[in-house]
Amino acid sequence: MEVALKEAFIAFHKNEIPIGAAMTYQNILIAKAHNLTETLCNITAHAEMLAINLASSFLKKKYIKKCTLYVTLEPCVMCAGALFWSQIGRVVCGASNPSKRGFICSGIKLHPKTEFVSGIMKNQCKTIIEKFFLYKRIHKSKKII
Repeated sequence: MEVALKEAFIAFHKNEIPIGAAMTYQNILIAKAHNLTETLCNITAHAEMLAINLASSFLKKKYIKKCTLYVTLEPCVMCAGALFWSQIGRVVCGASNPSKRGFICSGIKLHPKTEFVSGIMKNQCKTIIEKFFLYKRIHKSKKII
């Protein structure tokens, strides 16, 4: 989760929503990513999606059953769908998604064989997102109309 959190900090400094992800295969880091939706002008460039793509390319497999994804925020519905289809072995999440856009509130399920763990480094993961949106609100209010 520490690698994912470092990725979230990189996203923060790029003015991206600070969500980071790290993917391991048999406890070896094989991919890391952060949100790049603004940079790439691509709404699908979430940290989880990028990490899934990197891991699949690295392993040369579309199913990443023996991988673990560490992500700083509960995945959205789109990312949960991709995780479902990838048949990932395990998802470890930091903070829950307070915006109600997370997959748990929506009723979406991960693959039946996917293990889901939540709350790892929860406070650190939650704090960076809260600081980002506080920063955005403060700077938005300073704009001259």
